Amino acid sequence: MEVIKTPLEGVVILEPRVFGDARGYFLESWSQRVFDELVGPVRFVQDNESKSCYGVVRGLHYQKPPFSQSKLVRCVRGAVLDVAVDIRRGSPTFLQHVAVELTEENHRQMFIPKGFAHGFAVLSEEAVFQYKCDEFYHPEADAGIQLFDEALGIDWRIPREEAILSEKDRIREKISLDHLDFDYLNDRF
Repeated sequence: MEVIKTPLEGVVILEPRVFGDARGYFLESWSQRVFDELVGPVRFVQDNESKSCYGVVRGLHYQKPPFSQSKLVRCVRGAVLDVAVDIRRGSPTFLQHVAVELTEENHRQMFIPKGFAHGFAVLSEEAVFQYKCDEFYHPEADAGIQLFDEALGIDWRIPREEAILSEKDRIREKISLDHLDFDYLNDRF
């Protein structure tokens, strides 16, 4: 497994070794020992999977402390543009993002630690997306920020007028980043 650092401290891309032959391929998608050694100790408690069609954009989601989540994400069918945004007030990379294409062909995974909002856009006709979380989902801690806010500068590679959003994310589209209070996030991740 190779670890590729990103400009956002703690956010890394994991590239597994893939062994292919005429039968197909084999890869080790998860090893607690290898992850602890290369990234750090994280105890995942929940696995999630979503299936979406082209144009679906999910995010930018996070859970408020004390239920903040770290996630290890991957696309097992199709292709997505995966995005992590630093929401740690006081961080030198506050509101900066990293975006990486995760596909069934490249087998890459991205680790998003606590203190980051996360989202993805489906670039293929269909995508199956999996993620491991180190905290259970708590509806009362569910939060998100605007996907298309110009201050973030994210190119989702989906035209905004074609983006398919959940009702919750459509409501968040009406809230400017200026109106969100990230101060409560200080030193709590």
